[in-house]
Amino acid sequence: MDFDELEAIEGLRWTWNSWPVSKSEASSLTVPLSIMCTPLAQFNELPILAYDPLICTHCNAILNPYSRVDYQSRIWVCPFCHQRNPFPRTYTAIGENNIPAELFPTYSTVEYQSSHKGASNLGHNWGNGFVSSGSLASSIRSSTSSCSLASLGGGGGGGMGVGVGPVFVFVVDGCLEGEEELRGLKNALLHVVARLPESALVGLVVFDSMVRVYDLGFTECFRVVVFHGERELSSDKAQQLFGIHQTRQLGKTQPIRKHSFLLPISECEYNLTSAIEDIFPSSLAISGHRPQRCTGAAISVSIGLLEACLVTTGSRIMVFTSGPATIGPGMIVNTDRGDAIRTHRDLENGNAAYYRKSCGFYKQLSDRLCNSSIVLDLFACSLDQVGAAELRTPVESSGGFMMLGDSFESDQFRKCLQHIFNCDENGNLKMCFEATIEIVTTKDVKICGALGPCVSLRKKNSSVSEKEIGEGGTNVWKLGAVTSKTCIAFFFQVGNEQKAQPGSAFFIQFITRYRHGNMGLRKRVTTAARRWVANQSPEIAAGFDQEAAASVMARLAIRETERSYAREVIRWLDKMLIRFCSKFGDYVPEDPSSFRLSSNFSLYPQFMYYLRRSQFIDVFNSSPDETAFFRLMLNREGVVGSVVMILPTLFQYSFDGPPIPVLLDVCSISPDVILLFDSYFYVVIHYGSKIAQWRKLGYERDPNHESLWRLLEAPELDVEQLVAERVPAPKIIRCDQHSSQARFLLAKLNPSVTQKSTYADGSEIIFTDDVSLQVFIDHLQELAVQG
Repeated sequence: MDFDELEAIEGLRWTWNSWPVSKSEASSLTVPLSIMCTPLAQFNELPILAYDPLICTHCNAILNPYSRVDYQSRIWVCPFCHQRNPFPRTYTAIGENNIPAELFPTYSTVEYQSSHKGASNLGHNWGNGFVSSGSLASSIRSSTSSCSLASLGGGGGGGMGVGVGPVFVFVVDGCLEGEEELRGLKNALLHVVARLPESALVGLVVFDSMVRVYDLGFTECFRVVVFHGERELSSDKAQQLFGIHQTRQLGKTQPIRKHSFLLPISECEYNLTSAIEDIFPSSLAISGHRPQRCTGAAISVSIGLLEACLVTTGSRIMVFTSGPATIGPGMIVNTDRGDAIRTHRDLENGNAAYYRKSCGFYKQLSDRLCNSSIVLDLFACSLDQVGAAELRTPVESSGGFMMLGDSFESDQFRKCLQHIFNCDENGNLKMCFEATIEIVTTKDVKICGALGPCVSLRKKNSSVSEKEIGEGGTNVWKLGAVTSKTCIAFFFQVGNEQKAQPGSAFFIQFITRYRHGNMGLRKRVTTAARRWVANQSPEIAAGFDQEAAASVMARLAIRETERSYAREVIRWLDKMLIRFCSKFGDYVPEDPSSFRLSSNFSLYPQFMYYLRRSQFIDVFNSSPDETAFFRLMLNREGVVGSVVMILPTLFQYSFDGPPIPVLLDVCSISPDVILLFDSYFYVVIHYGSKIAQWRKLGYERDPNHESLWRLLEAPELDVEQLVAERVPAPKIIRCDQHSSQARFLLAKLNPSVTQKSTYADGSEIIFTDDVSLQVFIDHLQELAVQG
């Protein structure tokens, strides 16, 4: 079974592609029944339908290829609840040779866009939505072109409810150290402003010990509203200080006058660019003290501004900072440099004086962000910590973006900002806001919850399980922002009634509603089917996706680290792995040498071995900010990226031929080869000692040694491709064998040869007390055969 091909069709990766009919058997699988869902995955061919979907009157499922259709009676039967639903009048021409695209077998995913202009508009698009089996592709193309963004009402087009926006509030740290850093940030912001669509609304906030909100509509001079950085303001108080008064009319709250703190870029571009260019560093901090920086207050004021202006769709607060908050709500350290910023040891021992209070403050902000559909992004460029660990909750739950870098002048920062503000061929930003994901299941499938950048809306129905995993207790989740790579892990369990019959199919439908970059509403529907199988059926093992399972277990392990110590999480992972191998291994009891795992299970123990040693669980040599960033990225990445994070890739370049993958083992290091190591967050080009020596002598510049030049060039070209495809861009490290920078590679390799091993002179060894993969597997086999 090719799981990559299935993902290319559905945008889904299932840990188990065949589910047992009994709840007890499903629980014994150890790896939970779960689906890694990329709701806005990119497909080679995605039909975009310019009419509204047909919805089941009983379970709210949407018409899909698995629905049974009675063409004579014009009735379709819902595969989820078996409700008989009539087709509307606009479907009078439906027939076996004239079917709507959503019924075509190859389209398990379709996307709807509609202008909500009533039945006449639906009837107008009816012909485009229906296709015959012989002309499907051409009909879909004509449907897409006929409802292009330019042709829809209002000129903005592209979906339901096209409106003004999106909204961006730039929150800039006024305590940047060095003119170069400030100049780099200014240039990046000015470049972003120049690329914004004219309908985008913008605001500017600058903070140091005070928070200054710019009045972009005042042209005589720079006028700002100043807030004290040590005070925590409620939404009502911020509204009062901004002078934005509201009144209720017919049950709706609306501003009674136009405000000038948020304006369309077409009206304030000159004022905004002038204000950005006028930003200057605040007065230098006292010697031996950190600058007074009120990051938490600035974010709170920015949220209050959007709340006061009743901006509840398509808005982002983008924070650019270069240091920790030292005053006001959300502070993580005081201004005295003699007091170090909290470490993991401080967090474990309860010696981080401000940590719990700051986390509580940002949790409140997270709730406000969710309620108002506001996204919080954090761009931190500093050699020290900035408080990303405390800010992780509001950034992740709102669907925001986080980048930790060294400098605002770096290519990494510029590329990240450029990627976020990329536009499509119609000039619309490639951003999707205010998304919700609803799951509809057949009766015997229960929904436990989700892990990822989403928030439970606590909407229960009969398909919601009493058991909660992550964001549970619902069948609908909210995402402040979503990209084509955002991935959510959904968890399920088999119902208690056990009425499913082996061999019968069950269905799960994902309905994603989101606001497109042009602020039009769209709805994407993915319907997937799998089969129930009998308990102990060999089809269960055949349908196991070990890469998806590793990704899911990594997210579960991260969740455990938030409430347990790392050693307890490792113990939990070991316990789960032993149970798993005991169930699916082939062995003679009490005989470890007889233990075998089939090919579709063989990599899973390796994934768990490297997960135990990864920076997600073993936080040694990582700051709390770095750990928060690593975990946030894993929680939103798809299966392919997650697997690279857990089990990095290692390629060998030599004179013998093209690059080849090699074992992630210290034995792969050799003096006459180049290694390319990819751990997702950083990429290492490791030159063997002989290669490094030849490079230093400049042999590659000699025409007689063209092969050496080609060998040195090959990994550089591959690294460029990796950096171009990944955001944030990974850190690139070039090092020679036995150099200090080689530690980035050695720390991730399997220590098969250590100072305690027997090794030949000149061979590479790793000084560590960690057990090797082979020792780990040997112990695993001994424990598995006992059960």
